[in-house]
Amino acid sequence: MTQNQTEHRRDKMRIILMTGKGGVGKTSMAAATGLRCAELGYRTLVLSTDPAHSLADSLDQPLGHEPRQVSENFWAAELDALVELEENWGSVKKYITQVLQARGLEGIQAEELAVLPGMDEIFSLVRVKRHYDEADFDVLIIDSAPTGTALRLLSLPEVSGWYVRKFFKPMQGIAKVLTPIFDPVARRVAGIPLPNAEVIDAPYEFYEKIEALERILTDNTLTSVRLVTNPEKMVIKESLRAHAYLSLYNVATDLVIANRIIPDDVQDPYFQRWKQSQQIYRQQIHDNFSPLPVREIPLYQEEMVGIAALERLKGDLYGESDPAAVLYVETTLKVVQEEGIYRLDLYLPGVPKSEVHLAKTGDELNIRIGNHRRNLVLPQSLAALQPNGARMQDDYLQIRFAALTR
Repeated sequence: MTQNQTEHRRDKMRIILMTGKGGVGKTSMAAATGLRCAELGYRTLVLSTDPAHSLADSLDQPLGHEPRQVSENFWAAELDALVELEENWGSVKKYITQVLQARGLEGIQAEELAVLPGMDEIFSLVRVKRHYDEADFDVLIIDSAPTGTALRLLSLPEVSGWYVRKFFKPMQGIAKVLTPIFDPVARRVAGIPLPNAEVIDAPYEFYEKIEALERILTDNTLTSVRLVTNPEKMVIKESLRAHAYLSLYNVATDLVIANRIIPDDVQDPYFQRWKQSQQIYRQQIHDNFSPLPVREIPLYQEEMVGIAALERLKGDLYGESDPAAVLYVETTLKVVQEEGIYRLDLYLPGVPKSEVHLAKTGDELNIRIGNHRRNLVLPQSLAALQPNGARMQDDYLQIRFAALTR
């Protein structure tokens, strides 16, 4: 490692989430970003959390659950969610299996039903938290699932937090008191043991990990999302929605990558109409995502498979720049006080006010846009107030708060 490379080592892990609609090329972008970071001397891990892994295909090298070194300073892995589930949720799965078997289900059916839908997605987050705590790498690049699944993952800290605060925490205390008393009866009458301390504590311990990860994901000095899109109408709309929803979850986007741009030197008449439509959509990408930086990547003649192809992509994507730098800083959430009135400003680019629905319960503000919902725990200054109107101003949803009327 050269002296120049050594200077690039980081005190805290940098996390870059590469996401986009399925098939836009995010895996290639994640791999090329990893190559450039490794070239600069960062110990870099590219981790695929997409259930339909393609990172090994992109690198043209076999990969597994644990990081495998691909080249100097460069490691890669494809997450096996079932391994993570067993390590973090094994006691709970075993207990649920026992309960289902006691109710007459066959062993294999009980084991399958003991794994709740979506659990594989949840535990990809736990793996990210583990890598952050172990600090074995300077840069973690996540080749995430397509945008819909990725956004559900980002909402998990708040969803799980709601269940812990409203339901699980009170039940945890009750269960610890009653289990020693009623467990013998439950075993004798129903043949089902009551959950032991390990089973009772597992969900809360899991939530603590997710809550800690939320603080990492919403720290825009550590974590950024890079949106990969194509110059196509449906893909651009999906990317714009993703950008708005990321802001809803207080996760910063610092770059938009417009992939598969037909080069200017392609003059074949077959491509002319395609080029003309791309020209319109390219301008839309720059206009609609402004002031975010946009990098355009050409449509290559060859498939982006193997290190040699990714080296070319790496050069076009970053040139001599540092991918681990924060390329743009946006403030997604802020509280403003003006003339005695409190206001909460939430960055929601491209979202019409008519699509935003607000409701307040206790100290939580429920914000819904389409199918995405966020329960935002309000700061103390706003918790005792009531929402009193909202407007869109410069891509910010400005929610005014007033004292409760009696």
